[in-house]
Amino acid sequence: MNYQRSLLGCILLILLFVTTGYNYVSAQSRPIKRMGAANTVSFDDGWLFARYGLQADGSKIEEPAGLETTSLNDGTWQPLTLPHDWAITGPFRIELDGATGKLPWKGIGWYRKHFVVPATDAGKQIFVDFDGAMANAKIWLNGKYVGTWPYGYTSFRMDLTPFIQPGKENVLAVRLDTENWDSRWYPGAGIYRHVWLVKTNPVHVDHWGTFITTPQITDKSALVNIAVTVRNQSEKAITANVLTTLFELDATNRPTKKVAVMKETVVEVNGSENKMAESQVNVANPKLWNIETPNRYVAQTTISINGKIIDTYHTPFGIRTLEFTARNGFLLNGKRVEIKGTCNHHDLGALGAAFNLSALTRQLKMLKEMGCNSLRTSHNPPAPELLELADKMGFLVWDEAFDAWKTGKRKNDYNKLFDHWHEKDLTALVHRDRNHPSVFIWSIGNEVNEQQNVELTKHLVDIVHREDPTRPVSNGYNDPNGGRKSGAAVALDIMGVNYFFGQQAKWDADPRYTNKPTIGSETSSCVTSRGEYFFGNNDYQNWQISSYDYAKPGWGCSPDEQFKTNATYPHLLGEYVWTGFDYLGEPTPYNSDETNLLNFRTDSSKKEELEKQLELLRQKNPPSRSSYFGIIDLAGFPKDRFYSYQSQWRPDFPVAHIFPHWNWPERMDSFTPVHVYTSGDEAELFLNGKSLGRKTKEAGKDFRLIWDDVKYTPGELKVICYKSGKQWATDKVKTTGEMAKLALSANRSVIHSQDNELCFITVKVTDTEGLMVPRSHPVIHFSVEGAGEIMATDNGDATSFVPFQSHDRPAFNGMALVIVKAKKGAKGPITIKAESKGLTTGTTKIQVQ
Repeated sequence: MNYQRSLLGCILLILLFVTTGYNYVSAQSRPIKRMGAANTVSFDDGWLFARYGLQADGSKIEEPAGLETTSLNDGTWQPLTLPHDWAITGPFRIELDGATGKLPWKGIGWYRKHFVVPATDAGKQIFVDFDGAMANAKIWLNGKYVGTWPYGYTSFRMDLTPFIQPGKENVLAVRLDTENWDSRWYPGAGIYRHVWLVKTNPVHVDHWGTFITTPQITDKSALVNIAVTVRNQSEKAITANVLTTLFELDATNRPTKKVAVMKETVVEVNGSENKMAESQVNVANPKLWNIETPNRYVAQTTISINGKIIDTYHTPFGIRTLEFTARNGFLLNGKRVEIKGTCNHHDLGALGAAFNLSALTRQLKMLKEMGCNSLRTSHNPPAPELLELADKMGFLVWDEAFDAWKTGKRKNDYNKLFDHWHEKDLTALVHRDRNHPSVFIWSIGNEVNEQQNVELTKHLVDIVHREDPTRPVSNGYNDPNGGRKSGAAVALDIMGVNYFFGQQAKWDADPRYTNKPTIGSETSSCVTSRGEYFFGNNDYQNWQISSYDYAKPGWGCSPDEQFKTNATYPHLLGEYVWTGFDYLGEPTPYNSDETNLLNFRTDSSKKEELEKQLELLRQKNPPSRSSYFGIIDLAGFPKDRFYSYQSQWRPDFPVAHIFPHWNWPERMDSFTPVHVYTSGDEAELFLNGKSLGRKTKEAGKDFRLIWDDVKYTPGELKVICYKSGKQWATDKVKTTGEMAKLALSANRSVIHSQDNELCFITVKVTDTEGLMVPRSHPVIHFSVEGAGEIMATDNGDATSFVPFQSHDRPAFNGMALVIVKAKKGAKGPITIKAESKGLTTGTTKIQVQ
C-alpha cells in the first residue's frame, strides 16, 4: 500500500513536471501578447457608456446617484469597445477654447462592464490594469468602491480580488470627470487607452515588479542583473524559488534563442508582504540595442513553490550603454549619436486621444523616414505601446512626467494633484518604463513655474534616481538662465533648454555647469499650413500660414536658425523640434492661451507686446482648432519642412525638394521665390529647360538654396542637386491642368480585424496626367463596400469644422484622407470609393484577414 502510494505520488510529480514543463516550453513558440504577467487578457470589449454633466452641444444632464450599483438598468447605454475618446465626435464649436481644439471634451463619463470569471478562479488574485483614463478615474466593482487614480496619463492597476464573485456576473463601473481637469492642449476624454484583466496566484511577481540592469558590457560579454519583487497576498508565509531565463526577442514579440539561465534564488515571504529576489548572469556575445539594429531580449521569470510553477512574468529589455558628456555629446554604446528628435502630443489626429497601434506605427514610420531618431513624450507619460514601438524601431525616448508642479498654468491642471500624487505618479512612470532600452532620459517637467526652485527640483530628481539610478534626469526650461542662476539646474543630470540659446556661451563658462550636458528639449516652433504660400512680407492670411518655413512665434525660430545654433554649439546633445505632427489644440499664432506669456517671463517688453496680440485674438475668436507646428500635418501629410529635416538628418540619403508648387496664373511674370531643400551641396534650377543658375551651400550656414528672382511662367521647374561634384538627387514641379480625377493610395494592402488595425488611404485631386492639382478643394464623398467601415476622414486643414466622422470632406490643397477599419469579425475585401462632382471616381481595394 505504501509502495502504491509512493508510485502514485511519483507519477503525479512526473505529470506535474511534464505539464508545467510543457507550458514553459510552449510559451516560447508564440508571440507574447502583453508583457508582464503571463495570464493577461484584453478587457477592451463589451463596455457600456453614458455621458452626464456638460454635453457635446453645451447643455447639461444632471448626474444621477447609483450609477455604480449592480441593480442599475444600463440597457440604454451606448455599447462600445475601448479605447474610447468621447469628445472626438465633437461637434467643433466656435465658442469653445481653441487651445483645446474647440471640442466639447469636458463632461462626466461613466463606463460599465458586465463580465464573468470562472468559478475555478476562486482563490486567485484578479486585477484590472488601465493604461490611461482621462481623468479623475474612480472605480467600483459590484457596487463596492475599489479606488481612484486622477492623473489621466498614468497607467495604473486596481485590485478587484476583495469584491470579485467567481462564477457569477460582475459589474465594473468607472467614473471619469474632465469638468474638473484643465489642459493647455486637447487631452481627450474617456478610457482612451487599453484595459487588461490580469489573473495571478496569491504569490506572484508584483505589478511592474522586475528591474533589469546591464552594468558591465563588452563585445564578448554583458552582465545582466534582475531584481524581482515577489508579492505574497496570502496570509501565510511561503518559501518560493525564483528562476529567470533570457531569450532573444524577435519583432513579433516571440522569444526565440535561449541565451542564458540565471541562478535560481530562494526567498521567504511573510503573508501580505513583498520580498526582493536578485540574480545575475553573463550573456555571451551580446547583441546590442541601438537605433540601427534595435536588438531586444526578454526575461522569463517563474515563481515556483514546492516544485510547481505558480507564476510566469515576461520582461523585455535591451543591452546598451549610455554616456552623456558636456563636450563630446551623447554616446550610445560608445558611439556618438546626435539627437534628432521631435516633440509630440498624444492625440492621433482625426482619431483623437483614443489609442490605436496601427495609427501610431504609421506616425513613427514617417518620422523614421524623415531621419528622426528620438521622441519626447510632451508633456506626460505616453501609451505603453509607444515605448514598445520605440524599442522595436530604434527610437530613443525622452520620457516626461508633468507639465506643471505645485503652481499651475491652468486652474485645474496638475497643481491640484501635486502634493498628494506626484510621488505616486512619478514612481509609476519609472517602474512601468525603466526596462525599455529606448528610454534614455527621464524628464520631471516642462516649463514649470518653479524652474528656479532648488529644493523642489532636487526632490523630484531624487525620487527618480531612487527608482532608477541608471538614467539621467532632465527638465525642459523656458527660463534656462533663471534655472542656472538659482542653482536649481545643479540637481539635474542634463540641462534641457526650450528655445533660449542666446546665452549658451555664458552657461558653458559657468563653473557649476562645465560638466553639465545640454540638449535642446524644445526647438524652432516654426508654423506653417501645408500647401499655402504667401508672398511679400506677409506670412499670415485667412487663418493659414505660409509654407516657406520662416514663420514662428516670438520665442521660436526657423529650422535654419536652429540648425545654425546646433552647428555653433556642436557639443549640444541635439534637439527636439516642436513638433513632429500637428495636433489638436494650441493653434498658435491664432491661439489666445495666456500661458504663452510664460515664454517671456523674463522679458517684460515682449510680454507686453504678446498681451496686446492675445487681446486682439480674443476679440476675433479665430476658427483655428489644431496646431500649425507640425512638420507633418494632422492628416499625416508631410509639409515642405519634412524635407528640410530629412536633408539635414539624413545627409547620406539623396534629398531634393522644390517648393512652392507651380500653379500661379495670377502671378504671370511676377517674381515668385523658389526654394530647394537638399542633402547635396550644390544645385542647378531649370525653368522650362533654361538654367536659372547653380548655387552652393556653405556648411553650417546654408540649409536651403533660394532663387528669389524667378519670374513665374507656366511649365516645369526642375532642380538637379550635386554632392561632391557628382549628381545626387533631382526634383521637379509642373503647372497642372484642371481637376479631372481622384487618385487613391492605401498605406497597406491587408489589415487584421482582430487587432483593430486601420488602413490610411490618401486621396489626391489630379489632372488628366495624374499630377496633383494644388489649391484644389472639391468636396469628396467617401464610401466603402465589403468587410470594412469608415473610421474617420481628414485633410490637414487647421480651420475645418467638419466632424472627423463625416463621410464628406473637402480636399485641402489637393489632398484628403480616409481611415478605414474592418467590421468586427469580418473577413474579405474592402472597396473604398471617393467621389466628387465632375471628377472621375477613384477606388482602391484592401483585404481583411
